[in-house]
Amino acid sequence: MSEPPPPVPEGRGGPQVIPRPGAWRLGPGAPWGRPEADRPRQISVAQVEKALAWRGDPPAEAADEVPLIALPGAARPPAAVLCLLFDWDSQCHVVLTRRSSRLRSHTHQVSFPGGRLDPGEEAAHAALREAQEEVGIDPASVEIVGRLSPMRTVVNPSPITPFVAVTGTRPPLAPNPSEVERAFDVPLVELLDPGVYREELWTFPDGSERSMAFFELIGDTVWGATARMLVELLDLVVAYLVV
Repeated sequence: MSEPPPPVPEGRGGPQVIPRPGAWRLGPGAPWGRPEADRPRQISVAQVEKALAWRGDPPAEAADEVPLIALPGAARPPAAVLCLLFDWDSQCHVVLTRRSSRLRSHTHQVSFPGGRLDPGEEAAHAALREAQEEVGIDPASVEIVGRLSPMRTVVNPSPITPFVAVTGTRPPLAPNPSEVERAFDVPLVELLDPGVYREELWTFPDGSERSMAFFELIGDTVWGATARMLVELLDLVVAYLVV
């Protein structure tokens, strides 16, 4: 049974179109996203680095966790993205982008800087190269400190590898208008707020049910693969700081 779309807090949400299936329902969400949860009020880059080292890198192969839709044409190459963190005003912030309406797919969706690997290119190099091309981040100014789980999307069987990187100062962001219409940052603690985060459970045509995460930011809604990556990062940081 489907429900009406959940209300978005005033001032939050953006131009993203959410293609909900005919059957979906609200899920319980992550433990840290519930009103009564014990969650950190301050997170630093150093704490995120310690959490990543505490867990270690996840498996290099993407889990077959989503029902895939075969698309016509040649197979898409793997991709890599850069989850760039920095401290600002005593909080760890993460850099996000909103994809340009000029692109052929996923227009207006919020994502990490990144893109497809060139032939023979290493994933980490691709993440850094794409971040420079999309928003002007100098690869020499950042350090890769860990990796999140590679994942697949519903329509693409090729894995997307997220790399976590840090930089010592708030980076100047220069969006390439052919690819990015907005580049911005958000504190990790804001993503933990139960008024920002929610989970929906979507039912696919084959009867399978899948969790979908959403973050309602000021001016944008983060969902899909990027939201799943953020949930993994937040799960890790909260487990390290709260347990």
